[in-house]
Amino acid sequence: MGPILIGPYSTAPDAVLRTHNSKSTSILIHHLSRHENSKSQNPDLTVSNQGDDDQRHEYEKRQLPVPLEEKLNVLELSLAAKRIPQFPGSIYSTSVPPIQSLLLPENADDEEDEEEMIMRALEIRRRMTQEIFKEAMRKGKFGITYSTNLMSRIPEFIDYVMIEAAALKKLPEFQHCTFNSRVKTVIQDSNVVPLVRWLKHNQLSYPKIAKLITMSKGKLDSIRCLTEWLKAIHVKGEFLGVALLKSGDNILERSIEELDGVVEYLVSKGVRRDWMGYVMSRCPQLLSYGMEELKARVEFYLNMGMDENDFGTMVFDYPGVLGLFTLEEMNQKVNYLKEFGLNTEDVGRLLAFRPQLMGCSIEERWKPLVKYLYYLGISRDGMRRMLTIKPMIFCFDMEANIVPKVQFFQGIGVRDDAIGDMLVKFPPLLTYSLYKKIRPVIIFLMTKAGVTEKDIGKVIALGPELLGCSIANRLEVSVKYFLSLGIGRRQLGEMIADFPMMLRYKVELLRPKYQYLRRTMVRPLRDVIEFPRFFSYSLEDRIIPRHKIMVENRVNFKLRYMLGCTDEEFNERIAEKVERRRRFELGILDDSVADCQTGSGTEDDFPKSDNAPS
Repeated sequence: MGPILIGPYSTAPDAVLRTHNSKSTSILIHHLSRHENSKSQNPDLTVSNQGDDDQRHEYEKRQLPVPLEEKLNVLELSLAAKRIPQFPGSIYSTSVPPIQSLLLPENADDEEDEEEMIMRALEIRRRMTQEIFKEAMRKGKFGITYSTNLMSRIPEFIDYVMIEAAALKKLPEFQHCTFNSRVKTVIQDSNVVPLVRWLKHNQLSYPKIAKLITMSKGKLDSIRCLTEWLKAIHVKGEFLGVALLKSGDNILERSIEELDGVVEYLVSKGVRRDWMGYVMSRCPQLLSYGMEELKARVEFYLNMGMDENDFGTMVFDYPGVLGLFTLEEMNQKVNYLKEFGLNTEDVGRLLAFRPQLMGCSIEERWKPLVKYLYYLGISRDGMRRMLTIKPMIFCFDMEANIVPKVQFFQGIGVRDDAIGDMLVKFPPLLTYSLYKKIRPVIIFLMTKAGVTEKDIGKVIALGPELLGCSIANRLEVSVKYFLSLGIGRRQLGEMIADFPMMLRYKVELLRPKYQYLRRTMVRPLRDVIEFPRFFSYSLEDRIIPRHKIMVENRVNFKLRYMLGCTDEEFNERIAEKVERRRRFELGILDDSVADCQTGSGTEDDFPKSDNAPS
C-alpha cells in the first residue's frame, strides 16, 4: 500500500483535509488561476495542465467555508491604501486572494456576510478617501490638526468624492486607474484645497468652511462666486461666514442677477448702497427671499406712513426688522401696539424710531411688563407715554432690568403710589444702570449735597431727572456753586428736598439771577434759601419785569408771592397792595391793613396759588 498523501490534493479516498492549512490553499488557487490564464495564451500547455485543473476543481468542491473574520481580513488587505506589514513567511506576503472569491454567497448566512463585507468595503474606501484628502491638505501647507478637524466635519463631501471617483471608472481614460488615483483626480479637479485656503484668508473658521463645503453639494465654485459678490457690496471679512451660512440653504443656487435685483430694490426704497454690506451682514436672510416676498415686507412698513428716509434708517438701525420675522408675526405685534391707543401712523413713527420692538415677543416680553406696570398703578395712558418717550423699555427683560430698580426705589423710601408717577414722568430712568448710574447719584446727594436719608426718597420722587445727570459735569459743579454762595450743606439739602431740579441748572444760568437778586433787588440770601424755585424762573421774562412793576408801585413781596403766580394774579396783588397803602395814607385804618406798615406781604396777606408756573 502506497503512502497516503495528507493534504488538499490527496488522492486517497479516506484523506482528511487539513483545515488549519486553508490559508495556504488560497495562495495556491490564486497561483493556479494565473497559470490557467497563461495556459490559454499557450495551447501547448493545455494537455499537460489538465490534471492540475481536475485537482483544483476537486479541491474547490471539497473546500471548507472561510470564516467571516478571515474574509474581512482579506478584504482589508485587498482594499487598504497601505498594506499591513507581514512577517516573513506569511501567506499574504506575496499575493492576496481575489475579492470576487469572497463574495459568492451559497446560503442565507453567506448573504448576510456579503452585506457586512460590502459595508466594510465602503468603510475602507471612505478611510482611504479621507487619507488622500488629508494628504492633499498637507501638500497645501495645512497642519495635521486643522486638516483632521476639517475632514471630520465634511462627511458628505468625502462621500461625494467617493461617488465621483467610482463614476470615473466608466471613462476610457480612467478604466485601468486605481481607486486612489481617481480620488486624487477628483480632489484636484474640485479645487477644494485652494478654496479652503482662500476662505481661511477671508477670516472664516474651519467649522464655517466645512458647513459651506457641505452646503455646496460638490459645486464649490458657487462658494467663491457668492463670496466675491458679498465683498463687492462691502460685507466685511468677519461677517462673510455669517452671511454665507445664515442666508438660507438655497443661497448657493441663486444667480448673481437675482441677488443684484434684491440690492437694487432696497436701494430704490431708501436703503443707501453704502449701508448694504452692514444690512446683509446683520440680516443675511434677505438674500434668500424672492422679489414678491421682499416687496410684501417692504410695503408692510411703507403702508404705515413711513417715507423712504425713515424706512432706510429703520433698516440700517435694525436690519432684522425686515427679514427675521414672518408677516403674521409682524401684524400681530403692530396690532398689540395699537391697543395702547396708538394709530397706524403712530406705530409707524414708533417703529421707525425704535425698530427693535419688532424683535420682542408679545407673550414673553410685553404682556408680563404691562401686567407689572399696571400693578405699579400706571394706566394705559401712562404706558403709552412711556412707550412713545422711551420705547426701549418694552425691549428690556423685566426681571433683570426693571424689577431690581423698582425694589431699589422702594428701599430708599419712595412711596409705592409715587413710583408709578415717577416712571411716567421720567421713563428713561428705567434704562439707566442701577450700579453704574443710579446708586452713585444717590450716594452723591446724601454725602456731598446734604440730602438726609429721610428726604432722599422725596427728592427722587420729585426730581427723577437728577438720576440722568452727570455727577462730574453737572451735579458736583452746581453743588460747589451753591456752597460758594455761603449756603450750608444742611441748608442746601433742605433746598434740594424742596426743589430738586435746582441742581440741573447750569451755573451760567444761575449766576445772573443771583447777582440780580443781591445787587438790584437788594434781597438777602435767606430769601433764596426759603424759595429755591427762584432759580427756575426766567430772568428776562419774569423776574426783571415784575420787579420793575413793584418798584414803580412802591410795593414789596416775598419771592414766593412775587414769582409763583400768573400775571393776572400778580396784577391783582399789586392793585390790592396799592389800595391798602392809599387807605393808610388817608388815615383809614381797619383790620385788613394790620401790617401795611411793614411794606411786605406775608402768607396771611396773599394765599399761595396752586397755579404757579414752573
